[in-house]
Amino acid sequence: MNHRNHQEAVIVTDADVKIAAETLNRYRAGKSRLDSRLCEEAVWWRSRHGGGAPAGDTRRGVRPVSAWLFSSICNKHADLCDALPVCAVLPREPDDEAEAALLSDILPVITERCGFAETYSDNAWSKLKHGMAAYGVFWNPSLENGVGDIDIKRVDLLNLFWEPDARDIQESPNLFLVGLCDTEALMARYPHLKEKRAAMREDGSLFTPDMGGSYIGGNEGMADKTAVVDWYYKRVNASGQTVLHYAKFTGDVLLFASENHPEYAERGWYDHGQYPVVLDTLYPEEGTPVGYGLIAVGRNPQGYIDELDGHILEYANAASRVRYWAKRSLGINEKEFLDPDRRIIEVEGDIDEEKLRQITLSPMDGMLTDVRKMKIDELKETTGNRDVSQGSTSGGVTAAQAIEALQEAGNKGSRDMIAGSYRAYTEIMRQVIELIRQFYDGVRCFRITGEDGGRRYIRYTNTGLRDKTTGVGADGLALYRHPSFDVEVRAERENPLDRAGRNRLLLELYRAGLFDPDNREAAERALAGMDFEGIDLLRAELAAGRHSLPSDGAREAFA
Repeated sequence: MNHRNHQEAVIVTDADVKIAAETLNRYRAGKSRLDSRLCEEAVWWRSRHGGGAPAGDTRRGVRPVSAWLFSSICNKHADLCDALPVCAVLPREPDDEAEAALLSDILPVITERCGFAETYSDNAWSKLKHGMAAYGVFWNPSLENGVGDIDIKRVDLLNLFWEPDARDIQESPNLFLVGLCDTEALMARYPHLKEKRAAMREDGSLFTPDMGGSYIGGNEGMADKTAVVDWYYKRVNASGQTVLHYAKFTGDVLLFASENHPEYAERGWYDHGQYPVVLDTLYPEEGTPVGYGLIAVGRNPQGYIDELDGHILEYANAASRVRYWAKRSLGINEKEFLDPDRRIIEVEGDIDEEKLRQITLSPMDGMLTDVRKMKIDELKETTGNRDVSQGSTSGGVTAAQAIEALQEAGNKGSRDMIAGSYRAYTEIMRQVIELIRQFYDGVRCFRITGEDGGRRYIRYTNTGLRDKTTGVGADGLALYRHPSFDVEVRAERENPLDRAGRNRLLLELYRAGLFDPDNREAAERALAGMDFEGIDLLRAELAAGRHSLPSDGAREAFA
């Protein structure tokens, strides 16, 4: 960075951009192995669904491609989407309870406006296939007719770059996010680029989108596109506080830098001071912020399954086609012999086993199918996609509760995977709250739909999130408190099996008379040792004495 004297602000220039571009290239080199793996996995996944026989394949049809790994990934994706997260905001101090309740109401509205459900689904595929997904939590000033709003977007992992040795992207000195922009639109927004374009080399390398890319297809057809880099970096300001700054550049031309604006020079771009990117990792790799997914785990056994399928199908094809050994002097019309509609075939001479004999194949060794089944079972075990998790059972298990117990035991891997996504979602919501604190200065209206379908409207501003005066210190200066909150995450839609199990439990408690008014004390003691959704409401109603003895009709229904 270029520094002037202490009376002037730090200035970011094109010279600093060249240094940043060199840093970006170093980050790219350090991430090349990961990028190669991501592209290779994407090409392999796409090839599983392509049609047509490979060049030089003389066998009938195409090479067999089974979908065992595809089924595993689809099943896990369904688990993730069934557990779409929502959050409740919890205050850390009693004075912030009203603000926490308001945040709990408006956060789902904000995520819905962002299309978070679709982003979550898209990232779930990436997490399962490649072992990681990235969310960007940005302030988008163009939303809401120019008022601005929070934008949660999917970030392409191939276009994200951080310090190769960082264990967490928040520990990286810089974070780069590369994107492609229409060249003409970019020049219209930043007119000084036209002069740079006129002065650049004829090969146009300054504006070539040679950074970033997609999993498949490279940069073909991108002649009218320009690579634009969003550069986030952390610096220590004059107060000794680490702040986050943001710059945008293309090639070696600076487009914007927060340090060059007095409004952001000391406070930084985002007040929370964190990179606005959150990673969601499936199977983490030690010492890195990334991980690997189900393709890395199941690709090898899936390949052997397909190879064995090919051998079995080749044998079945050969065994199902009747073929013959025939002497050259057979004296038979081959065309008539091969025509199944011919009733009479003329021959010259005698026909016997010495002249015409059917080709017979030995029965296929059962070991081949046994090994195939073993590889399928291996794939199911290693990817956590057992039959019971899809509703199938064996061994004579027919009782509903027994099946539910087996499914619950078989879903440990899915629960762990969902817990990782919830941790990422918690960090996303924390950043969203901080963006609300920083940018929601004006009054905004939110429509809240209750569980009963009723609607109400909330007018909200960030007044309750601003620092509050708590008194005066010994030095006579005012003391301030920064309202802080915790985020509690749960699934938006409850699992039908969990809901049925809870309803069955309550039904059994009613049948046992536990909620009889005379048994209120016993019911409270029993509930003290239980834990299920809605138990707090049940305890409150018991404490208020609102439970009464069920009617005779209700008792008959419970019986």
